[in-house]
Amino acid sequence: HGYWASLRVELELISRIKEAQKEDSKIWTIVENLNKQVEFHLDDDNVLWQDTRLVVPNDASLREALLIEAYSSSFSVKIEHQRASGLLQPLDIPVWKWDEISMDFVTGLPWTQRRHDVIWVVMDRLTKSAHFLPIRKDYSVSRLAKIFQQEIVRLHGTPSAIVSDKDPRF
Repeated sequence: HGYWASLRVELELISRIKEAQKEDSKIWTIVENLNKQVEFHLDDDNVLWQDTRLVVPNDASLREALLIEAYSSSFSVKIEHQRASGLLQPLDIPVWKWDEISMDFVTGLPWTQRRHDVIWVVMDRLTKSAHFLPIRKDYSVSRLAKIFQQEIVRLHGTPSAIVSDKDPRF
């Protein structure tokens, strides 16, 4: 998966995007066909998203404002300050089942009857057996911790290592 960082866009910019989405005919076509397009969804403020990415209308001034915000934010990355990362090293093979786990989230799914829209995959790195936990994208970290305790720790004990991408929920 790569490394993820969130860009917190100022509320004013979100408002501009929301208004521009209302004016964009291509976006209206997507919104009218949401039931046919799994990867798109409207959030609680009726802002259109494609999976975890905000849909930005084809508006030059709006895109310029987003680029300025991204460049000036603390999340911006300037390549000249990066060290070469070198080759990736393989992880050691665990010595006991469920001692080391990996986890990830499968997002962008349609809602179930219980309003779950994400699958939390927790996998034992040795045996490759996995738990697939239905959750919602808006669950808090404390709620995820409670689910982890009930579904993983209760059955397998506390793992000594967890491998994940840099998802903010971890």
